[in-house]
Amino acid sequence: MASATRAGHRWLKWVGFLIVLCALAFAAFWYARNGNGNEPALNTVAVSRGDIQNLVSATGVLEPSNYVDVGAQVSGQLELIHVRVGQPVSTGDLLAEIDPTVYVAKVDATRAQLKNQQAQLADRKAQLRLAETQFQRQQNLWREDATTRESLQTAEASLASARAQLAMLEAQIEQTSSTLRAEEANLGYARIYAPMDGTVVSIEARQGQTLNASQTAPLLMRIANLSTMRVRAQVSEADVGKLQPGMRVYFTTLGDAEHKLYGELQYIEPTPEVTNNVVLYNALFTVDNQEGRLLPQMTAQVFFIQEEALNVLRVPVSAVARNQVKVLDAKGQPQIRDIETGISNRVYVEVRSGVSEGHQVVLANRDPRAAQGEGRSAFRGMLR
Repeated sequence: MASATRAGHRWLKWVGFLIVLCALAFAAFWYARNGNGNEPALNTVAVSRGDIQNLVSATGVLEPSNYVDVGAQVSGQLELIHVRVGQPVSTGDLLAEIDPTVYVAKVDATRAQLKNQQAQLADRKAQLRLAETQFQRQQNLWREDATTRESLQTAEASLASARAQLAMLEAQIEQTSSTLRAEEANLGYARIYAPMDGTVVSIEARQGQTLNASQTAPLLMRIANLSTMRVRAQVSEADVGKLQPGMRVYFTTLGDAEHKLYGELQYIEPTPEVTNNVVLYNALFTVDNQEGRLLPQMTAQVFFIQEEALNVLRVPVSAVARNQVKVLDAKGQPQIRDIETGISNRVYVEVRSGVSEGHQVVLANRDPRAAQGEGRSAFRGMLR
């Protein structure tokens, strides 16, 4: 009998222990889910002023707005290159020299030929004067019937021949002079000068290289004006219809993502670039680069401003539902208010009326299923 009584007491103790354990577990679960028993704190944010922009994004590359490819107009061995990549140059600066030996010889030969022809010219002029004198004498004698018709005709023919020879020689001199000018020009082309102010951005030829300009002008180097850069942005065919020349645009570079540089869209090239069936249109605009921070071939993250509102009241998108927001009153209780909205993007909505700066608006609650999941995790942790 005593044994049965002791067993009953033990059973009652276990039942009581289990009841207490369940109560503690329930309390732990409730606390994990609801904190200290109060309602969950509302997630709020203050109505603030700021900018809202609707943007079309694209990736672009920087290039000089103005550049010149400097080539060789004559053939020969490239003797000297006087500049290096990155060196600033001014119009008229000597860039390179081609071996002038052949061109000097041609100029000397043509000059000698011209001198010879000019000497012949003096002789032909003297012969012309003599022929004119003889013809005049024969005319006078003919009037006095003191010469024959044959002598007069011979003198006349000699005069015509002297005039023709003089004219022919003068034409040869003109041709030789023209050839000399061309040879002197070719000699001048052996020294290559900068055609514009700018910076040497690339050198394609090497000192000692033989250049052949008989078909196309060999490219020596490129000079670019880096004070103004052009951004070539590639825009998808889905977005290109949103762009208009004259719209504001800004971009950042990979090396300075916080610094925005602004410009104005100038034009969109009508012919697209198609790569792997992806159609992209080039949109171009220029930007000032007086500081020299922008360099050719830099990658630019470009943002075309489709519409914007500056220094306006705004709230997060998650605070607005059907043109209404929940605003905390003086007691901290949420009150529904109707608002008039303006433009919006994925982050903010412009509020034109209905709330004031500094008002606390309630953001959308988290997914209740996630909260339940967190509570169950806490409960399992308490049981362990």
